[in-house]
Amino acid sequence: MSEPGFSLTPVDVRTQEFRRALRGYDPEGVDDFRTRVADEMERLIREKAILEERVQSLRDQLKVFKEREKALNDALISAQQLRADTAQSAEREAQMVIREARSQADALVQEARTAEQAVRRDTEAAQRHFTAYLAAFRTLLERYLSEVDALDMHTRDGSVPR
Repeated sequence: MSEPGFSLTPVDVRTQEFRRALRGYDPEGVDDFRTRVADEMERLIREKAILEERVQSLRDQLKVFKEREKALNDALISAQQLRADTAQSAEREAQMVIREARSQADALVQEARTAEQAVRRDTEAAQRHFTAYLAAFRTLLERYLSEVDALDMHTRDGSVPR
């Protein structure tokens, strides 16, 4: 386990000196191993930096995507609200058009009834005038016929009318 606050760098590995002991490790083998460990540490540090950059880039992309998602959700909510408002408005307008149409239809029916009554009155008045005309004409004809009959009677008995 590593100690807290302990940090080992490739330079630390390269410069680490070991005490020499009798029958110790081969110094060339140890130096070669230290070099390989330091090289591997440098590679891992570079790889870690690249991965951290990539993680940060992915976090930034995620943030952008979350902002886009929020914007899309907000737009969707707005569109749904607009659709609902438009539907309600269209329904109110349709009801108003229907009421106006019914009102106009009622007015037209009333006008037609009034016109029908006027035509009936005019027809009845014309019928009365025609009946009165026929009666007057019949009276006139009957008077002329009675005069014709009187003339005819005078002509038969030989007297001259005055």
